[in-house]
Amino acid sequence: MKTNTALIMAAALALGASSTFAAGKSCDELKTKIAAHLDAKNVTGYTLDIVDTDKVGDAKVVGSCEGGAKKITYAKK
Repeated sequence: MKTNTALIMAAALALGASSTFAAGKSCDELKTKIAAHLDAKNVTGYTLDIVDTDKVGDAKVVGSCEGGAKKITYAKK
């Protein structure tokens, strides 16, 4: 479990570093890219959801799109 958590954190940090660039991407495009990164790291049993920024709550944000109006959240199944 710690391995998956470390991989998720590494992916989130890598994606966060490019958040300014990603903010201009479509949400579906960015969600696909994040899923590809997680799949490449053999992360399984997760969901990615596109939500309005004000609806994030306590969810783990792994991406931002539509100029920051929406966030992509990660959750374990």
